[in-house]
Amino acid sequence: MSATDMNRGRIVFYEERNFQGRSWDCSGDCADMSSYMNRCHSCRVERGCFMVYDRTNYMGNQYFMRRGEYHRGSYRIRIYERENFGGQMYELMDDCDNIMDRYRMNSFMSCNVMDGHWLMYEQPMYRGRQMYMRPGEYRNFTNMGSSGGMRFMSMRRIMDSYY
Repeated sequence: MSATDMNRGRIVFYEERNFQGRSWDCSGDCADMSSYMNRCHSCRVERGCFMVYDRTNYMGNQYFMRRGEYHRGSYRIRIYERENFGGQMYELMDDCDNIMDRYRMNSFMSCNVMDGHWLMYEQPMYRGRQMYMRPGEYRNFTNMGSSGGMRFMSMRRIMDSYY
């Protein structure tokens, strides 16, 4: 192994959860992984940092990954129309690019993150200020954010990681 190789990053992708199944070892750029594997449910960054995209040609959602182990876990969140879990409730397990279009809600004011980690966005289509939410109860968004409260209009699941 040359000195140049020792400074390169290294990431290993696995088709199954918990680092099982067929794997692919990568240490450089790759615009399309589909010729190497059908899907990716876990990965391990052994050296360096990587930006990973969920679509070909560096498109789609991007994930910054540094040294550690990552896997796709289960995701479940309940969003509520009003504070303290009041009003209409919806349970989600997938990303939602526009709360208004999907549920006819202007926003939601409380939530219970039951599984997974989520990013909440102030505007539809994953735009505006964001807030990271880990599992737990969030009864009131009024005191969150730098300008006296946030209203969330879209949300995205984020990959779990272990360091």
